[in-house]
Amino acid sequence: MFENKYIQQRIEKADALRELGINPYANETKRELSIQDYLDKNSDIFNLETKRDENRSFTIAGRIKFFRLMGKASFLKIEDESGMLQVYVARDNLEENFYNDIFKKYIEVGDIIEVSGYPFVTGQGELSLHVDNLTILTKAISPLPEKFHGIQDKELRYRQRYLDLIMNSSVRDTFHTRSKVISLTRRFFEDKGFLEVETPMMHPIAGGANAKPFVTHHNALGIDRFLRIAPELYLKRLIVGGFEAVFEINRNFRNEGMDATHNPEFTSIEFYWAYKTYKDLIVLTKEYFEYLFKNLNLPTTLPYGEFEVDFTNFSEIPLIQSLYEIGGVPKDIVEDKEKILEFLRANKLEANPKLNLGQLQGELFDEFVEAKLINPTFITEYPVEISPLARRNDEKPHLTDRFELFIAGREIANAFSELNDPIDQLKRFEGQMAAKDSGDDEAHEMDEDFVNALSYGMAPTAGQGIGIDRLVMMLTNQHSIRDVLLFPAMKPVKQDFDLLLDENEEKNKNWRKR
Repeated sequence: MFENKYIQQRIEKADALRELGINPYANETKRELSIQDYLDKNSDIFNLETKRDENRSFTIAGRIKFFRLMGKASFLKIEDESGMLQVYVARDNLEENFYNDIFKKYIEVGDIIEVSGYPFVTGQGELSLHVDNLTILTKAISPLPEKFHGIQDKELRYRQRYLDLIMNSSVRDTFHTRSKVISLTRRFFEDKGFLEVETPMMHPIAGGANAKPFVTHHNALGIDRFLRIAPELYLKRLIVGGFEAVFEINRNFRNEGMDATHNPEFTSIEFYWAYKTYKDLIVLTKEYFEYLFKNLNLPTTLPYGEFEVDFTNFSEIPLIQSLYEIGGVPKDIVEDKEKILEFLRANKLEANPKLNLGQLQGELFDEFVEAKLINPTFITEYPVEISPLARRNDEKPHLTDRFELFIAGREIANAFSELNDPIDQLKRFEGQMAAKDSGDDEAHEMDEDFVNALSYGMAPTAGQGIGIDRLVMMLTNQHSIRDVLLFPAMKPVKQDFDLLLDENEEKNKNWRKR
């Protein structure tokens, strides 16, 4: 694994340090503060006539990102999670012979060091640290490849996320934002009186959404289990049991394809609120976004690719109305199955006659409307055929009290007034089972226990799911879900390209394979 000559050189340096009685992987550190704290505490140095204060002493630590050796002195840039700092290392300020015999020979870019000294401002006007003591904490045996900085091979960045994080502070910023979004989401719902709960990750029935599940086997019980597609049915059981406002932030799993907005393992929040309707959730969702933007200190208009998204400009439109007003689909065909099939064929799109009217209306929406929804848009009144868990609209029973929120052409949230009629729910499940028998492997399974729970009475309830991954994509202007997942799902592959080889070595290696 460590045959590379550059790695071997560093291993030899680590061994040499051991022979000198220096542990290249030290355990103890005297670090007092982060780099950002150091910069904040010493900002007044700029106002001093001498531009330095030798009476102050600080100990900090970080990874060497830049190393400029200049004979009797050197400038280094070290970095920790909070930022980067320039440090000045001079031979005459260290222990006798340390500079020439240890520092110059064995310490290099990538190593993690601890330095102590006083603050000063360089002639270039940069607040720095004048070092009087230096300790190596961790010897990096793999060099940081210069060509990695700004590398275009995103697959490599995803596979070696640790290296991506070392080299790109902007990537770390993205994941700091993600962490803050999750923390703020939890705080928002707790402040609203919601109770955070945990429901099973392994389900006896694949339910909660229409999707293909991951299957595992429980040896002790001798039965198959399904990694959860969604926590919905368990959370609604809690509403039946008397909890009136619950939420869960956790992972869901769907054994389906991967693309820019889909990963088999993803994070969402689902919440359920008794004695509320989907219209109440529209109001709540707007409040949630306002809360996020305020606490993340974000402008309310953000770039997303070629678009400028105004997060104060929410709109609302029924799905069928959106087909002709936004999608340009002829108004006279949207309620006619045969005319929709003809329209799809005319546009060289798949026209599956096995699909019912509601499913075909959903197909039209996906093809002609979704990508055009740039500013936050609530699409309401979904057909009942594609909403097996949503409550029917009282005035339009072929539609449901449901909305999905779209931003920059992507679904961010899904919500509805919950179906609490056990007879209707049973019939919907039976319809889904018929679809499964016809070859729809994503159709919802029958869940008799959930129907039984509804039979005891569930209060009028509204529920919603928000995709955390896609939300973070919007807020950080990332266009692949992999860019907001620390360790996205990747196809196993043996890395054949060695970042540490120079161009000639790489050519020779490839030539030897022929």
